[in-house]
Amino acid sequence: MSSLAPTLQAFFTERLTNQRQASPKTVAAYRDTFRLLLGFAQRRTSKAPSELDLADLDAGLIGVFLEHLERDRTNSVRTRNARLAAIHSLFRYAALRHPEHAQDIQRVLSIPYKRFESTLVSFLTRDELDAILESPDRSGWIGRRDHALLLVAIQTGLRVSELTALRCSDVALSSGAHLRCRGKGRKERCTPLTAQTAAVLRVWMDERKGEPTDPLFPSRRRGNPLSSDAVEWLINKHARAAGERCATLRARHVTPHVLRHSCAMLLREAGVDISVIALWLGHESIQSTQIYLHADLGLKERALGRTAPPEAKPGRYRPPDTLLAFLDSL
Repeated sequence: MSSLAPTLQAFFTERLTNQRQASPKTVAAYRDTFRLLLGFAQRRTSKAPSELDLADLDAGLIGVFLEHLERDRTNSVRTRNARLAAIHSLFRYAALRHPEHAQDIQRVLSIPYKRFESTLVSFLTRDELDAILESPDRSGWIGRRDHALLLVAIQTGLRVSELTALRCSDVALSSGAHLRCRGKGRKERCTPLTAQTAAVLRVWMDERKGEPTDPLFPSRRRGNPLSSDAVEWLINKHARAAGERCATLRARHVTPHVLRHSCAMLLREAGVDISVIALWLGHESIQSTQIYLHADLGLKERALGRTAPPEAKPGRYRPPDTLLAFLDSL
């Protein structure tokens, strides 16, 4: 084995799993990064991955790999930066084990993250959300499940991974109705439920008749939790169907995260403080929630209405001298 193979193995078993106790999703994301990187290095160096040395993954190869992600795999800048973060994490760990490669490691660590344009968040209006909620055919079991799932997604703003991970025991429908979830960064939080959402969930759970550990929103055939792809598909399906009664939805691409953004914007519209919205959505920092302030046009219009416009009169430039007027006429 080369110096790379034992270092990479120890990085996953010691650093990520034991020391950092990284979540399975983090481990999977890092694993996919190094699968891509080792395959790319094998094509460039004609060495098997187990024969690669740490020096083979120099800054030049890493730079070309990052270009390959964007150019050939059409990855976004965000994805490119996420892959680079995994590589940086490995090389910071390697710096402790292989000081003889300090210069090569430092060159890799100096590769910067790319800047990217930040766009306004995409969210739906109340009319659009109502049209989507009316879309499922509630005469059938699947329609009633989809309606309950959509209502929970819109009212709570849960991430799609949090939605699919919900169990029957996570819902409390007594006084102070709420649901519990374990979100990003393994942070557990409680989200209150409106009377309407609690009523719909009460009827659904009576029909669902699941055990405490059973998924709240199961698949029809096997009763397993819905996958993230399945939730995205059903949301898109009902959004397309809702486009027949709400024309503005026809040009919209509705995803689970759009419903999450819509929940945040409804809270903003109701005058909820941005710090409370951060707690509601499970954001690590309030800075992550600032995007909803930028997207809130009503907030900016109210601020504009409270300001006194400066005195400004329309007018045209007139030259102060006849000679300048002659030159302007040329």
